[in-house]
Amino acid sequence: MSECTHDCSSCGEACASREPQDLHEKPHELSKIGKVIAVVSGKGGVGKSLVTALTAVSVKRTGHTVGILDADITGPSVPKMFGVTARAEADDHGIYPVRSKLGTDLMSVNLLLENPSDPVIWRGPVIAGAVKQFWTDVVWGDDDYLFVDMPPGTGDVPLTVFQSIPVDGILIVTTPQELVSMIVEKAVKMAETMHVPILGLVENMSYAVCPDCGKHIPVFGESRIDEIALAHHLPVLGKIPMNPKLAAACDAGMVELFEGDWLEPAVDAILALGGDQQ
Repeated sequence: MSECTHDCSSCGEACASREPQDLHEKPHELSKIGKVIAVVSGKGGVGKSLVTALTAVSVKRTGHTVGILDADITGPSVPKMFGVTARAEADDHGIYPVRSKLGTDLMSVNLLLENPSDPVIWRGPVIAGAVKQFWTDVVWGDDDYLFVDMPPGTGDVPLTVFQSIPVDGILIVTTPQELVSMIVEKAVKMAETMHVPILGLVENMSYAVCPDCGKHIPVFGESRIDEIALAHHLPVLGKIPMNPKLAAACDAGMVELFEGDWLEPAVDAILALGGDQQ
């Protein structure tokens, strides 16, 4: 072992005195973002985009300014849920998010494509680079809370987000199926490895409500979310039912008009972080 020169820039030793390197990128110079909340899962198809949209809308209803960064480059769905079809504009300063009817700032690859149905056939590093640009090159302005709709898994894009963007907390989305414990554990372990705080768990498709008697029907089996949350010392911040009206609102681009208080605990946890612009 060579003698320490106290110059860590050219040293590969993992000594105790080495200061951790901050890889976080600065947002655009004209952006002033309060807190960043990422919505993640260990697998696809659990409803991350839905949870992102509902949580963002719920926080906005409390009087805060919000934006959504759609990091799911190959499967973007956020603009559709908000009924946004306009293309994002840019000038010498940068790219500007598109604002929804009720004032939510949105940035998604679909807002940059000439045809929203065109597939994005890019390799992982290019996709990760695009997500980073959504942080560094987009003029978000003053948003109290910026929500990041993450792609599934623990690959290039989630790694890029956690390394490049100073995420203040994550929501882990699950469903009631038996394999949910594995999904949650993967997401928890990645968050812990990247030193990102976990706010709690949200269960989507938790149950269906009988239209005649109001009984909760566990379509995918009995929920184990409370047991899993206890095992990981995490709170359950919401249980979203299978709701035809909610699905119809998303399909019609009217998610901002949804009615439901399923995510009140999640909103409380997010607001507890602060985030107001001064």
